[in-house]
Amino acid sequence: MRILVYFGLAIVISNCSLNHDSKYWTEDSIKKKVDNQKLIKIIEKSNDIRLMSVDEYKIYVDDYIKKSKFPDIN
Repeated sequence: MRILVYFGLAIVISNCSLNHDSKYWTEDSIKKKVDNQKLIKIIEKSNDIRLMSVDEYKIYVDDYIKKSKFPDIN
């Protein structure tokens, strides 16, 4: 019983999230790393938009929208 109380107290104190739907548990770090590498290459090409493929341009625009200061209309 004493161990259970200490375990519960440790979870409360550390603010550990056991919710499996939270971003921390569902985040795919490998996919995020690959996407960041693609984004870096695309940003290097962004000086001349004509050299980008359609997929690269879509990724570039999506990243630009995320960083913009305008609110989401949806």
